[in-house]
Amino acid sequence: MNPETIREYCLSLPHAEEYFPFDETTLAFKVKGKIFAMIDLEDTTWFVLKCNPDRAIALRDEYCDIQGAWHMNKRHWNQLNLFGTLPEQLILQLIRHSYAEVVKKLPKKIKQQYPEILSVE
Repeated sequence: MNPETIREYCLSLPHAEEYFPFDETTLAFKVKGKIFAMIDLEDTTWFVLKCNPDRAIALRDEYCDIQGAWHMNKRHWNQLNLFGTLPEQLILQLIRHSYAEVVKKLPKKIKQQYPEILSVE
């Protein structure tokens, strides 16, 4: 799966935005101010997503192309090898899961104000 397809898919999620929070090459995607995905535009091999901790471990055990994310809390963040053998549908499903994990932690007021963000997973 290529980075432009990932970018388009992330931005198709309700209220998703892109920005460069750390430097000019690390593109992050956020919903209501909280990051749910990141990719380095200079080295697009790895794509970083938030994940439920139990599921993160299970995914790493099942797929050699999923690892704990470098420079992130490995309990909550996975990195996916985009040039490996991961099926495209799995990557898309994990993007939705990451988005939903972030939305779950948003304040109740925001979830009530923007109910469309709850429809993803």
